[in-house]
This record gives sequence, C-alpha cells and structure tokens, in this order.
Amino acid sequence: MSKYKILAINPGSTSTKIAVFDDHENIFQKNLKHSAEDLVGFEMISEQFEFRKEIILDELKEAGINIAELSAVVGRGGLVKPIESGVYEVNDAMIEDLKVGVLGEHASNLGGLIANDIAKSLPSARAFIADPVVVDELQDVARISGHPSFKRLSIFHALNQKAIARTYAKSLGKNYEDLNLIVAHLGGGISAGAHLKGKVVDVNNALDGDGPFSPERSGTIPNGQLVKMCFSGEYSEGEIKKILKGEGGLVAHVGTNDAYEVELKAKDGDEKFQLIQDAMSYQIGKEIGALAAVLHGKVDGILITGGIAHNPFVVDYIKSMVSYIAPVVAYPGEDEMSALAMNGLMVLTGEAVNREYK
Repeated sequence: MSKYKILAINPGSTSTKIAVFDDHENIFQKNLKHSAEDLVGFEMISEQFEFRKEIILDELKEAGINIAELSAVVGRGGLVKPIESGVYEVNDAMIEDLKVGVLGEHASNLGGLIANDIAKSLPSARAFIADPVVVDELQDVARISGHPSFKRLSIFHALNQKAIARTYAKSLGKNYEDLNLIVAHLGGGISAGAHLKGKVVDVNNALDGDGPFSPERSGTIPNGQLVKMCFSGEYSEGEIKKILKGEGGLVAHVGTNDAYEVELKAKDGDEKFQLIQDAMSYQIGKEIGALAAVLHGKVDGILITGGIAHNPFVVDYIKSMVSYIAPVVAYPGEDEMSALAMNGLMVLTGEAVNREYK
C-alpha cells in the first residue's frame, strides 16, 4: 500500500498537464488542452487561475481520484525571484510574487497558486514548487555581460535538466553532485547548461533571446542589426518582442514551429528545411562546445533531452560536433511530471530538505 499520494500540476501556455502518483507509481496522467477560444476572455495569465483549477478538479473527479487522500500538490514553479535549485513549500511571499509576476507573466506562475489553493482545502496536504525556470546557480563571472547596464540571467529548463542529470548519474551508479555534465534541453525553447558538481554554473537564457534558435525563438542574433530594426520605425516594441520570442527560429525561417514537420521535410529532400535544421543543430553543438570550456574540458557526459531529441538527424549532427568531448546520451522527451512528483516525495520522506522562499 502506498504511503504518499501526490498531485503534480504543470501549466503551459495552451495546456495544463496533471498527474497523480502513489509514491513512485504514476497512476493517472492527463494533458488538458486549452483552445484559443477557451483563453480569449483572459487578458492576463493570472486571470486564468479559477478556470484552470476547476478543469483540474473536474478531471480528477471524473477519473475517480479522491483528492482528500493527497499528501502533497506540487506545481511547476514560475517566474519567482531567482532561487537555488530545490523544493520550496508555497508560502505567502511566494504567492504574492506569483500573483504580481515579479519577473514577468508566464503560465507556469499558476502552478504554485493552484497547488496551494487545492492543498489548503484538504485535510493534510502540503503545496510545493520544484526547480522553477529561475533556478540561479551561476558563478559570478558568468553573470557579467559586455556592458554594466546588462546582466546575464539564469532562466532555463531547470526541472528537466536537473531530473535528466540525476537519471544519468544514477545509471552510472554515481551521485549527480559528483559529476560534471552538459545538459541540452531541446523544446519550444532551447537551453544548454554546464552542471558543475550539482550546480548549473552557466546556462543560456532560453526565454529572452540567448543561445541557439529554436522552433519559435530567435536566440542570439546580431546586435547591430537588431538595433537598426528597433529604430527603423517599421516595428513596434511588441512586434520586436515577437520576432525574438514567438515568431522567430524555425517559424520565421520555414513557416512552422513544428520541429517534426521540419524533420520530415528535411528527410524528404527539401534543401531549405535541411539547411535550417542543420543550422539549429549547429548552434546547439556550438553552445555545448562553449560550455565544455566552462568546465575546463572535464566533462563526464553530454545529455540531450526534450521533444526535439526524438529527431535522430539533430542528435547525430550534434554528436558529430561534440562527441570528442565526452559520451553523448539522448533522453528524448521530458518527464517533468515525474520530476515534480519525485521532488515532492523526497521532501515528504526526508530525502530532501524543504527550502523556504523569502
């Protein structure tokens, strides 16, 4: 008989993923899609709180899940203040920062809010977030940009990167904290991090225009040309922001943000699709090579994860560039629901320390 029942909640821009675990066993999982029509009435993401919470509760009821038995509800951490990696119990300070969007609006901000609201209505459940996108373990030298008016920020796929790194370490019979790893998450955004003995000491800001381009983000682009575009009078601030995030990358080059569609057309011999797919792969390999320098060449493994890691052509291209550095292992897809639940379980069982958000 299981000791702990845990609900994991992962809100995305057009979906909310939920999963229920009995200890380590996933007993229920559902991806709740939200159409444009569903969301059209909400000007701010924070206004979607009740809508998404009620859909989650209705789905759990229909599945026969008794939420009164929950020991914990773990939400995807949003854009809170920069914090160290770990599991944080939702408190008043966190709720306030998630509501106001202290670092900006993002659907993941709803994770901690919904988790807290559900948990407080139950007999003995606790609410947590785990490894939000703002996990900040950068070494000081990595924070410096080329001008004091600009600071390099740590915003990346922390939850999945950390989970995959621990999975790889376990496969070697070692602790994550004893290894030097490079982890590249290839999804709607692409982030690559240097993991030095359990700390991500350098990583590209995958949210806000840094690193390789991705299905819908432009990544690092020539600064001078960007400045000229900004002052050309042809674009509004909002349009420039969409070029950087939302209408950049694959969708700008070939008209689709569907990486699988790009894979198929490249495979069928479309030269433009092939070139753009290769260019994205090239930039990922280049980013990994730079991170190898961050780790002084002492790299125990290079891990490639995220949805695009299903594409063997992308993975092989990256391997051709970086396999001389360290073994390259692909972990296609992401298992963030399990990662959320297991982080919560580790706190409940005493394997991990519950951190306090301030």
